Amino acid sequence: MDAELRRLESDEVEAAIAELDGWTVTDGKLCRQYVFGDFVEAMGFMVQAAIWAQVLDHHPDWSNVYKTVDVELETHDVGGITVLDLQLARKMNEIANPSAS
Repeated sequence: MDAELRRLESDEVEAAIAELDGWTVTDGKLCRQYVFGDFVEAMGFMVQAAIWAQVLDHHPDWSNVYKTVDVELETHDVGGITVLDLQLARKMNEIANPSAS
């Protein structure tokens, strides 16, 4: 199995999310809510994140209501969190707050 598709152990996930601002683990998934200034900012974030999701070939479960985007990440093939989820979470944080990168 590809190392990227290995389900991470809970201690590996906890160590990783300690460095991922705003992310938590709920029901075995990485979760985060982003709140933007308005709908256009939220959609802009989603479009940029979608491009990276396609590059990584790893797509989020997410929803948008007005200025809020809720994201859940897990690798369905392994039934848990993998390096791909962490990579996409980091990229989403960079997109949402480019000055922090």
